[in-house]
Amino acid sequence: MESLKIYLDKDINQELIKSKKIAIIGFGSQGYGQGVNLKDSGCDVIFGLRQGGASDIKAKDYGLTTMPISEAVKQADIVQILIPDEVQAKVYQEEIEPYLRDGQYLMFSHGFNIHYGFIKPPKGVNVIMVAPKAPGHTVRSEYKAGRGVPSLIAVYSDVSGDAKDVALSYAAAIGSGRTGIIETTFREETETDLFGEQAVLCGGCSALIKTAFETLVEAGYSPYMAYFEVCHELKLIVDLIYEGGIEDMHYSVSNNAEYGDLTRGGKLINANVKAEMKKILEDIQNGKYANEFMEEMKSGGERFTKLRAESKGHLIEKIGSEIRSSFNWNNENKLIDKTRN
Repeated sequence: MESLKIYLDKDINQELIKSKKIAIIGFGSQGYGQGVNLKDSGCDVIFGLRQGGASDIKAKDYGLTTMPISEAVKQADIVQILIPDEVQAKVYQEEIEPYLRDGQYLMFSHGFNIHYGFIKPPKGVNVIMVAPKAPGHTVRSEYKAGRGVPSLIAVYSDVSGDAKDVALSYAAAIGSGRTGIIETTFREETETDLFGEQAVLCGGCSALIKTAFETLVEAGYSPYMAYFEVCHELKLIVDLIYEGGIEDMHYSVSNNAEYGDLTRGGKLINANVKAEMKKILEDIQNGKYANEFMEEMKSGGERFTKLRAESKGHLIEKIGSEIRSSFNWNNENKLIDKTRN
């Protein structure tokens, strides 16, 4: 196994990015987090947005310079596309590609559209990625706290000879050089990211929580107690794992809890679950999932909308909302203010 190379601020030309005009396309979570951080780092940043739209209004509230996407592309050296995966190809074809010029840097924070071929950039353009390993709101909050979130960088096309240096400089400007930057590829980032989301971080985790909650409630236990045990306390465990790995978590919990982990966890997450994980990974690798997702969104997202509504209507959401609003935690200094970012 190759040794891990981590780039920090001291390894990076942090002035390089300041010589480039950066167009951020989009002002969602990542557009907000990355864009405002870049501005605070002294970078020349403009935002390509639908004029008069909700994102445009939010960006202007931060004193940011906005303009139509096509105009931003014309003015920029770097075009960072931070709109949802499902609309990137259409926006690219209509408002970005016609205005690209040789030597520009086309940037992404997820390799999805490049890796699966939904976007095919021209040969004369550099194609790079800077992917913070956190939601945009955390990218912003960590930067403001004087820290940063780790980022991945990748180079798909290097026509100018300095694509990696530009990616590193950009990553440093959003705060990642304070923590660490790792080089990868578009393929590896895309496939591992999708798998992590589906198998653990979002899909696996939320399904595990809901199923455990249902098991307790159906057995006659209070839904409030069930929520505390299988949802609320999850953060406490994850924080320990985040800081020191599974070993530190085992060190911190009781012997009873650790024994239950080591003797029961494998019964739940067993060979059958691993087989299903392999199927999920295979669908990601061969493009089946990517095509399914894009077709679902192109067709209007009827199934997606139904599944989202079912999830929101689950009893655990009602119980959780009631509990969180009744206790004195998590009600102040929230990362997300939907009216502003």
